[in-house]
Amino acid sequence: MGLIAFSGSRFLAEEALRETLAARGLHVRDLPRLAGEEVTAPALAPLLAPSLFGDGGVVVDLAGAKPDKALLDLLASAPVTVAVLDENPPASRVKLYESRGEHHSSPAPQKTGDVAGWVTGRARGLGLKLDREAALYLAEVFGPDLTGIAGELNKLTLLDPPHSADLVRRVVGREPPGDSFALLGAATTGRPGEAVTQLRRLLAGGEDPFKLLGAVVWQYSLVARCVALTQEEGRVTEAVAAQRLGVKPYPAKKALDVARRLSEDKVRAHLARILDADVAMKRGLDPGATLERLIVQLSV
Repeated sequence: MGLIAFSGSRFLAEEALRETLAARGLHVRDLPRLAGEEVTAPALAPLLAPSLFGDGGVVVDLAGAKPDKALLDLLASAPVTVAVLDENPPASRVKLYESRGEHHSSPAPQKTGDVAGWVTGRARGLGLKLDREAALYLAEVFGPDLTGIAGELNKLTLLDPPHSADLVRRVVGREPPGDSFALLGAATTGRPGEAVTQLRRLLAGGEDPFKLLGAVVWQYSLVARCVALTQEEGRVTEAVAAQRLGVKPYPAKKALDVARRLSEDKVRAHLARILDADVAMKRGLDPGATLERLIVQLSV
């Protein structure tokens, strides 16, 4: 009996809730559930009476709710099991959950590599053997949308192995979203086809061309500053670059990767082409075509 709160990724929190209640002999489908605006102290109070056969229970979903002190006091003192779904609770509610009951936090992986690791583990639990390329594909397509990934994995269990990356791509049938850093990396290493593909994916995904150019300007300014850093100090680590540039380690790493392949003259030429593209777009030339032309120019 008592308060059990679940936070973090909604998908993971829902799973943790079901498993925790099942271990206590309670099943979500058999319990009353309050959600959103219906979560109030007057609505909850009648559901907190123990059943004739022992512990009762209720599921309270705080998404869209506005929990006040009366409701929180009721949750904390309930004589039955109260399972609370609270995806992103403030510190005050976390403290309440931990002091008056249990708190299970299940944050969703955010980085592509971490999502791919989760995919591999989830697939293994379903009896699927996915290679790393297949797991990375799902992570790139869905990002932290674990519900979408779980649905695709469930479909794959119906198919005979081997569950190769090619099979997974055919079943899912979606292109990974574009990556502006991958775009810049491909362009500056003489791979215009790959760079243009990334650009087209970004545009097809609804990215605004002017914002994309802004991203290229920002990223290339980091690259130019990394080139200057390496000329001044020799080989520079990601940590040092992040500190000196005032950015997080990931963009510093990506900028360094590009900078190590460029000379100062090449950087100056590229910056001039980026400026030309900016002027062209502001004068009304077709933004998509202007960006494609720029990307090809950066590949030369």
